[in-house]
Amino acid sequence: MMQRYLKPFRLMVSTVMLAAIGFLFLDFSGSAPSAWFRGFTWLQFVPSFIKFLQTLGHGLAVTAYGFMVILILTLLFGRVYCSYICPLGIFQDVVSWFSKKARRSGKKKFRFRFAPPKTWLRYSILVIVCLSLFTGSIFAVNLLDPYSNFGRFVSDLFRPAYITGNNLLVRVFEALGSYALYPVTVAKTDPYALIVPVVVLALVIGLSVQKGRLYCNAVCPVGTLLGLVSKVSLFKVRFDVEGCNQCGKCMFACKSQCINIKSREVDFSRCVGCGNCMQSCDKSAIRYTLAPVRKPKIREGADASKRRFVVGSALFIASLSGLSVKSIAQERRKKGENHVKGSGKDTGNREVVAHTVTPPGSRNQHHFTKACTACHLCVSACPTGVLKPSLFEYGFFGMMQPFMDYHASFCNYECTRCTEICPNGAILPLTVEEKLTTQIGTVQFEKHNCIVFTDETSCGSCSEHCPTKAVRMVPYKGELTIPETTPEICVGCGACEYACPVTPYKAIVVDGHKEHQAAQKPEEEELEDKPREEFPF
Repeated sequence: MMQRYLKPFRLMVSTVMLAAIGFLFLDFSGSAPSAWFRGFTWLQFVPSFIKFLQTLGHGLAVTAYGFMVILILTLLFGRVYCSYICPLGIFQDVVSWFSKKARRSGKKKFRFRFAPPKTWLRYSILVIVCLSLFTGSIFAVNLLDPYSNFGRFVSDLFRPAYITGNNLLVRVFEALGSYALYPVTVAKTDPYALIVPVVVLALVIGLSVQKGRLYCNAVCPVGTLLGLVSKVSLFKVRFDVEGCNQCGKCMFACKSQCINIKSREVDFSRCVGCGNCMQSCDKSAIRYTLAPVRKPKIREGADASKRRFVVGSALFIASLSGLSVKSIAQERRKKGENHVKGSGKDTGNREVVAHTVTPPGSRNQHHFTKACTACHLCVSACPTGVLKPSLFEYGFFGMMQPFMDYHASFCNYECTRCTEICPNGAILPLTVEEKLTTQIGTVQFEKHNCIVFTDETSCGSCSEHCPTKAVRMVPYKGELTIPETTPEICVGCGACEYACPVTPYKAIVVDGHKEHQAAQKPEEEELEDKPREEFPF
């Protein structure tokens, strides 16, 4: 009888998890403590596994063991991760629940029914993702990781609507004489960078409405992997054959469509442990029980050929992917292609190209692009909005990974927010003191773009906004002054580039480092201690 309460327990845990993780991505005030981020994201399977790989041999953080906890839970109870912890899985349940509520108002009652597994599809995707990861590309993981997909939904699509709603409430409150809320600027994102989140969101919602957990059981590589592990779980959902009258209520309630009422069998590799079946059964004829040990059946013939085909196809596709990455890299080296952020002509008439700037704490571009799953938690947490989802700034296979967009904003000199919340080790923690001397790029002055040179007009915006005075104004003509740079003390925050009024090509740009360096500390000028004059009265 106690197993009837599994569903209410699951609803309670999953609601807290979805609300907490959703708030972390929506929060624009920074009111959520950093400990919340570590507490609710360390159990996410893919980020934890990626962090484990990145920090292996360098002193593993506690958050790197989260995926091991998930594996242990799966070995005990099956795919409970998908229903209790995974935000995308819980989001599918919410969509499915609303869909059922809407359909109940109609004449036809919606019910789930048993469906055969999409074996070829799900195992092909899993093998391709694994081989892609082991060949050094994280692109396939970024596309299909459930946590990262949910993060992109909330950060890129839901958050602007949330902020717009906040701004509407600000007007209402101000009309009532209250200033408890404050308006927030909605950050602009390249529309093309939103294509993948929009397409995946439409796919998830469509499958959830029609087929419940089909996305989890046919597309999601984490679900497929945990499904394989769950085949040897200690506890499984099983039928009490004597008590079951084959009424079908459990099958109609199963959103994974994995209960075959005719044979009284549960495909436990697709079961997500939601508890719907146990609560719907009046006879208590389906429940979690200790699974007996069975000898694996060896199937030859058609199944063996299927496995060979899946593995062979995955290897072939992965090899093509690896070759394409290699060829693109070689071609880029030949042509000297880099992300152009500001382009002009200097005194030597050479083209000026700035490399993509990666966030502070990411060490180098290679480390960042190989570890970032593009969950966009750092994008949401950035107080100035300088972090933006990339399109092709890191190349095609780095799509959606955040970069420092100094045309949109700048990095606060003492801010370490993104280094505190990254769940997968792509951005490593930095103290404020370390951040002040971490050089993610260096300033480059393009004289022929500067309005002091072209229009002989005074400016100085870049120098005024530089926190280290790596850009300072020096005499030029008459009373005019022109920028002069000291790259050694520049930290690459982008304040100068953002402040530069020249468009479309900035007169001062930050050239990103592929390997972050240490900046020299700026010299502090001592203020003259002038003697105070005594008051005459």
